[in-house]
Amino acid sequence: MVIVGGGIEGCAAAWALAERGVTDVVIVERATVGSGGTGKSSGVVRCHYGVSSLAAMANAALDVFENAAEILGADVGFHQTGYVVGVGEQNLDALRASLANQRAVGVRTEEIGHAEVRRHWPTAYLDDFAAFAWEPRGGYGDAYQTAQAFAAAARRAGVRLRQGSTVTEIVAENGRATGARLADGSTIPAGAVVVAAGPWSVPLLAAHGIDLPITVHREQIVLVDPGVDLGPVPVFSDLVSLQYVRPEASGEILFGNSDLAELEPADPDRYSNQASEAFLDLAVEKVGTRFPGLENASVSSTYAGCYDVTPDFNPVISPTPVDGLVVAAGFSGHGFKISPSVGRLVADLVVDGTSSDPHVPDSDFRLSRFAEGALLRSPHPYVGAGEMR
Repeated sequence: MVIVGGGIEGCAAAWALAERGVTDVVIVERATVGSGGTGKSSGVVRCHYGVSSLAAMANAALDVFENAAEILGADVGFHQTGYVVGVGEQNLDALRASLANQRAVGVRTEEIGHAEVRRHWPTAYLDDFAAFAWEPRGGYGDAYQTAQAFAAAARRAGVRLRQGSTVTEIVAENGRATGARLADGSTIPAGAVVVAAGPWSVPLLAAHGIDLPITVHREQIVLVDPGVDLGPVPVFSDLVSLQYVRPEASGEILFGNSDLAELEPADPDRYSNQASEAFLDLAVEKVGTRFPGLENASVSSTYAGCYDVTPDFNPVISPTPVDGLVVAAGFSGHGFKISPSVGRLVADLVVDGTSSDPHVPDSDFRLSRFAEGALLRSPHPYVGAGEMR
């Protein structure tokens, strides 16, 4: 079979297929492993989702991150700092309902008070939060390292990797996928094809009359020098001022914006890799207001990546109307933290046609949900931050 895309999801799928004994697999990547959206991931690891199947996927993925050296044979840069999320009064009920649903699928999470958060983040202003949730197993990792580890583990099992090769067409005969055609005109025959090429998946499916509704959004990131040694602070998701911060191994802080009510459409092949002046101003304002104790903080650098966003901000991991053609795309910023589980779900769909995890029904991620008007949404959405939750 052929996997189109050597990002974290395509490599995770190859690894999971190999774990199930399917090793006659070729990963075809137009550049190098992890060179697309994977390399720009902010790398947050959390299970805090209102959608139970996503929470379950993130929870199962933790075992791989925590035991990567044993399972994948390599360090993936995972730092288990813990993860805290804070909400205002208007989201208090949603937080508690979400925590109950998360615990029901095995997530270790609990509500904690201001005093405990203040011990974790003594430089933060916390008075405008109503409540916090705490995940001791959360943290952050390195999506590029993780993709490389998945690829290496898959290759050791017999999977082949073709880098610097662009797939221009999914070949199909009599309504069934039979391979992939490359830019040089050659064809790789296959009994099944997985398209895991992020936003570049769209034209490959469109050629077969399949609508994959993805908007490419430019996501900007700012790295901040805190001016002091913060110590081992956890990832902090602030759903009051709509920002998230996490430590870097270098001692810097990575800042991201949690307000995705308005997307910034972009061309994934041509976009600015630096934050705009307006975004820098936003970052300075948000970080300065939330962390007044960082009196000597300064901006170190910026960069940007692209999210492949679906109408409900949740991924498509699904068979398509073309037999033997499976798509895994539209991860909308969630892809890294659930990647091991994505790989396993793709392998389940290829081998069995259905999910093997009762907490992760494949129907949740079906492509047809958009045409059906049955979007995958949290039953307990957060006001102002529902897109990513």
